[in-house]
Amino acid sequence: MALHFIIPDCADAAVGDVIALTGAEAKHAAVVRRVRVGETITLGDGRGTWLEGVVDDVAAARVTVRIESRRSHEAPASRIVLAQALAKGDRDELAVQAACELGVDEVVPWQAARSVSRWEGPKAAKGRERWASIVREAAKQAHRAWIPEVAEVESTARLAARAADARMLVLDPWTDTPLTGVRPDGRDIVLVVGPEGGIAPEELERLEAAGAERVRLGDTVLRTSTAGPVAIALLSANLGRW
Repeated sequence: MALHFIIPDCADAAVGDVIALTGAEAKHAAVVRRVRVGETITLGDGRGTWLEGVVDDVAAARVTVRIESRRSHEAPASRIVLAQALAKGDRDELAVQAACELGVDEVVPWQAARSVSRWEGPKAAKGRERWASIVREAAKQAHRAWIPEVAEVESTARLAARAADARMLVLDPWTDTPLTGVRPDGRDIVLVVGPEGGIAPEELERLEAAGAERVRLGDTVLRTSTAGPVAIALLSANLGRW
């Protein structure tokens, strides 16, 4: 499989054009992945453009590629959004990384009541940048034509507001409704995953009052780093993506 790289301004590239990787992406291609002249690689802008080309020249600061084919991938009609509660250590980051590899379309950092980690002040911007970097690299590794968006950190109130325009599914191991029974209805799906201590009762009530549905994955209780990716895999099958 050809190596894949991101170049934001390649949407207008045509077959026969020569375009260049520069900056960090060029260094990654030339120094880390050691691409060679004549090697076939793929390029994308993260917004649906997909190019295949042959490397013309390699330098640490600039890699040029001659485009041989191009395609455009449409965004999914029904998106999967992961509202991932902030968690201690790197558990939330592990969830975000795996979710991106498995096909999530947007990631929402959720400041849940029981989240040990707190994104406040400058830390909110830094946290979002960190998640965006994780998403970008995971999308490259998975050869995704669309890079998922990372929203600003949301409170429970802001998260609940999303239920007005989407189908919100809250993972709750204590409910009787299985996620495997959920069938697509054309709306975006917002999947809500709580922190290590679970979702607080008042938060569940607020989300349900806004229209959210509680669903469970099975008879076991999964970690916050595992639950979201598992649910996304099941939803991808139900949506016909897999």
